[in-house]
Parts: sequence; C-alpha cells; structure tokens
Amino acid sequence: MSDKPRLNVGMVGYAFMGKAHSQGWSTAPRFFDLPRRIGMTALCGRHAGRTEEAAARFGWASVETDWRALLARDDIDLIDICTPGDSHAEIAIEALRAGKHVLCEKPLANTVAEAEAMNVAAVEAAAHGVFAMVGFTNRRVPAIALARKLIADGRLGTVRQVRAAYQQDWIVDPDVPLAWRLQKDKAGSGSLGDIGAHIADLAQFLLDDRIVAASGTLETFVKSRPIQADGTGLAGAQAGEGFGEVTVDDAAWFLGRFAGGAIGSFEATRFATGRKNALSIEVNGSDGSLVWNLEELNVLHYYDNRIPAVEAGFRRILATEPDTPYYSAWWPAGHIIGWEHGFTHQVRDLVTAISAGEQPRASFADGLHVQKVLDAVERSAAGNGAWLDV
Repeated sequence: MSDKPRLNVGMVGYAFMGKAHSQGWSTAPRFFDLPRRIGMTALCGRHAGRTEEAAARFGWASVETDWRALLARDDIDLIDICTPGDSHAEIAIEALRAGKHVLCEKPLANTVAEAEAMNVAAVEAAAHGVFAMVGFTNRRVPAIALARKLIADGRLGTVRQVRAAYQQDWIVDPDVPLAWRLQKDKAGSGSLGDIGAHIADLAQFLLDDRIVAASGTLETFVKSRPIQADGTGLAGAQAGEGFGEVTVDDAAWFLGRFAGGAIGSFEATRFATGRKNALSIEVNGSDGSLVWNLEELNVLHYYDNRIPAVEAGFRRILATEPDTPYYSAWWPAGHIIGWEHGFTHQVRDLVTAISAGEQPRASFADGLHVQKVLDAVERSAAGNGAWLDV
C-alpha cells in the first residue's frame, strides 16, 4: 500500500464530459507517478438509476443525486464539475467555500458576472490552500505543449498573427432536436462559448498573451428545432411536440488584438458541413510559423524562415518523442496517442499542482478572461461588429 496521501474526487455529471473525465481520473495514476493516490469516490447525477449505471461503468465507488450532499461529505477533497454551464457558478462557489478543490469544465460560466464571482471565490480559497482549475484540455496535447515551448524559445521570432478555427457539422440537419446546448439559459451561448472558448484560450496559451480587444459577428442559421422527446429544459413544452426557438448562435467569427501586438482571426461553427471536429490553429512570426489540427493531434507543422527560401518548406514533426511534453509516460516514438489523453494529462497537472501548493492553470482568472473575450464578441455582434475592449 502506497504511503502517498489520497485525493478523493466527487464528480457532478456523467454524460459526454463525465465519461472523458472519468477516463482521465482512472488512467492518470496508472501511467504517471502522481504525488497523490486517486480515489474515484462519488459520482453525482439527478437520476439515481442512470447515475448508478454510469458509476459502475466508469469506476466510481458511490453515487449521490444532489450535489449539495456531495459537498457535505467529509470523504471528498475535490469536486469535478461536468454539468451544463448554467450550474457551474453555484456548484463551484459552494464547493470552494466548503474547502474542496474544483475542476470545472469550460467555458467557466454563462456570463461574465458569474465568472467574476467564481474567480473571487477561487482567489479566497487559494489563500487557504484550496485551488480551482478550468478544463481547457487542448493545452495538454503534447504537440500543443511543444508548440508553446518553441514559441517561448523564440523560434518564430516576433509573433504577428494567429488564425484559429473550430469547425463542426453536428447540427447542419435542421431536424436535430433542441438540445440544451442550443438554449441560452442553459449554455450561455452557442458555438461561440462551446468551441470558440477553446480557440480563444488556445491562442492565448500558445502566445502567452491575452486578447485585449475584439470585433465579431454571430449567426443562427436554423431558428427553431424539434423539441426533444423528453421536453428537456422547455417550460410548458409537451415532450416530443412542436418546435422550440434556438436562442444561441450557430456560428461565430471574430477578430482579436493581443496585448503584445499580434492580431488574430477566429471562427467557431457547427455548420461546416463535412467537418467533424476540426480545431486548427496557425501562428505566424517573423522567423517562422507553426500549424496544428486536432484531427491530426500528434502532428505539428513548422516552417523555419531563417533558412534559404530555395530550401524552405513546412516540416512535419511527429510529436511523439520521449522529450515531447507528457509523452514519456506513454509509448515508444511514433506510437500515437488520442484525444482522450488530454484528460489524463489534465489530471496529472492538476494533482501535481495541488500537491505542491501551487495554482494550477488554466486558473479561474484565465477562464474569466476567456469569458470576457466571448462577451466582447457577443456585444460587438449586437453592435454591428464594432471593436470593443475586453
């Protein structure tokens, strides 16, 4: 039996993100030498039967049907929030006040006001050794971590521009039901918050800089959709009957200016027919460029502008060497890893930071700034694309 102290986790939510986070909690201690043992102690969901089924499938030891009961348990040290955005603020703030560390899925909240309150709670908790982190897992892709290092080492020279896009097509069909992600009161925004948050954070992470001004436009192509069979979230709606209004954006485009002088263009859309999960980012500098796409997540393309043009060209880097960030825990060089490994690396970074008494990143302050970027874009779109300070 290991003499390492134990970190007991309680997770709220068991759907898509709950499944991904469960994989991370289960796998991280098996591949990384963590400073704490991990206890997958309790899973919380509103429906007892479904929660029990998920707990058995994913490896959680017990269940709760009320997140407040989870917070009241003495055997829980950390709360992992995998719920829709409308409950992030309440759960996170109460968890931090109860002395529990918090991991919260992105975007941090549905509004700037909620995110500000969450950040205040996080700052207060950190003074007592209790920490909070936002789950921007793309930061944990080895190729992205390598790209950040190359930029920090000056391999691109002066960074001048960033182009980022997150393209999906899962709601191109107008008969796709009105899920919670298409309702502003639950999701906060549509593609802007759901996937636009990823590219805003990723660009800022790579450049180690912040977007300070934005200009944007939003579009909703399909204005109403069939009500889900269970009538989810629609007050007064009859299950499976009629249509409900889509109250979020289907696509978002915006420009951003960074504090360090770089400019960026960003596209987040769920209407890019044929694109399943294409998150791409390109960073251009005076001495070179870097290109990465989530659909080839182990590959980084690098252009070195310091060699003669007659010899120049983008070089394909397979980011699977032992010296590549995170990769030494996995397989021999060339044996690729997948999307789910980002959640394993997230657990590794979070547990390591907590054990060291250090603030994990992305912090709630980082999440708050992303929320301010999203808010500036939304306000700009409502004002005919005017440039607004973040």
